[in-house]
Amino acid sequence: MSQDLIDQAATYLATMRFEMLTVDALPEAIRPTNLTAAYQTQRRMVGQLLAKRGGQPIGYKVACTSALAREALRVPHPLFGQLLSFSTFSSSATLPASDFTVRTIEPEFGFQVAQDVPESNQPYTAESVAEFVGDAFPSIEIVNHRFNDWSLAGAPSIAADNAIHGAWVYGKPFANWRALDLAAHEAVLTVNGKIERRGTGAAVLDHPLNVIAWLANELPKYGKRLKRGDFITTGVVCDVYPAQQGDTMTADFGVLGQVELAFV
Repeated sequence: MSQDLIDQAATYLATMRFEMLTVDALPEAIRPTNLTAAYQTQRRMVGQLLAKRGGQPIGYKVACTSALAREALRVPHPLFGQLLSFSTFSSSATLPASDFTVRTIEPEFGFQVAQDVPESNQPYTAESVAEFVGDAFPSIEIVNHRFNDWSLAGAPSIAADNAIHGAWVYGKPFANWRALDLAAHEAVLTVNGKIERRGTGAAVLDHPLNVIAWLANELPKYGKRLKRGDFITTGVVCDVYPAQQGDTMTADFGVLGQVELAFV
């Protein structure tokens, strides 16, 4: 895929976001067919978003960490997108529902990188990457996409559209997460006072640290690496919830904390 076509695809995706458009699929002529082209498109598209809305990249979201999502997209591994400062909010955020074409709510374990993750001759594991991880956070990702059926769009198109990231809302930092069994640790999503979803950290590659290890190994393939201060959100721990205008949501991670979000 030529650089000109990558630029066209990035502009097409950015325009869809700015104008709140949806499609069945990207036009065939500018549709990425592999992840190398997809992540090049993502980088250029994110650059256009930042040029219009301001801010900077602040870390990464990891998509398709659940087996169901990977099966739906027919991919054997996750995908990554970039977290952006203009679409990241602290807990008790109130957001306009009209800012999103869809409002897919995903309770997720979030983390912040405490020190740069260096190149390694051996793949990172949950155990070896843990020393680079700082605080944990209760969080909610809002997935917001431009495809009429995201499962039919294909993994390269999903990756190109910043892994269909919409926004991220995070709670207070929690330093003592190493004392917890994160694989067994439960998160409960309450919507308008009613429990709607629940799940555990085992839903994301069996353990949230496995997601961080995967990301540490994957990013260098595309000229990136985890750096001090990067935020990471590790994927949905339960069935997603399709939020509507007027919904108020709380993701309760027990001792790890809560995060709140409302759509108006």
